[in-house]
Amino acid sequence: MISTVTQSIKICLKFVAALTLAVSAHGSSLERAWTPDLVLLGESRLQVLFWEIYDASFYATNGVYDPEKSFALSLTYLRGFSGSDIAQRSVDEIRRQGFSDETVLASWMAQLDAIFPDVVEGDRITGISQPSEGTRFFLNGELIGTITDQNLSRRFFDIWLSEKTSEPGMRDLLLGINR
Repeated sequence: MISTVTQSIKICLKFVAALTLAVSAHGSSLERAWTPDLVLLGESRLQVLFWEIYDASFYATNGVYDPEKSFALSLTYLRGFSGSDIAQRSVDEIRRQGFSDETVLASWMAQLDAIFPDVVEGDRITGISQPSEGTRFFLNGELIGTITDQNLSRRFFDIWLSEKTSEPGMRDLLLGINR
């Protein structure tokens, strides 16, 4: 009887593992469907003092960054954060780069706050910019939201890609400059 129960448990665990892999593969393929021509251009890690925040990977169409063509930025978190903190930090960085219309920033904060979930160590948020369609955000391969406001999309990615970024070394690594 015990061996039958043990065998049933093993079969259930194998099924759960297979199901998890299938869901993960589906999520990755869904995310990948939006990025067929994207090639990894660069990677970097954000570290603040002695805290590791996230690993960033930047993908560009055919491996060449052009803001008028599709590209993607993927952040793999190395610690947990609330979605509201991620949204607030994004708006703070946009403000820091010189955008000062507080009414628009409040609207953008609400949009980002509605998209970004809480994350734990190992979670990956990917933003895929398709200039004619907007930006789609994925959490671990699953679509979590879309921004159609081109100004917000541009300013959001400028946090990492603009010459006004607060992390110029990271920008250079992501864009493949001075490798």
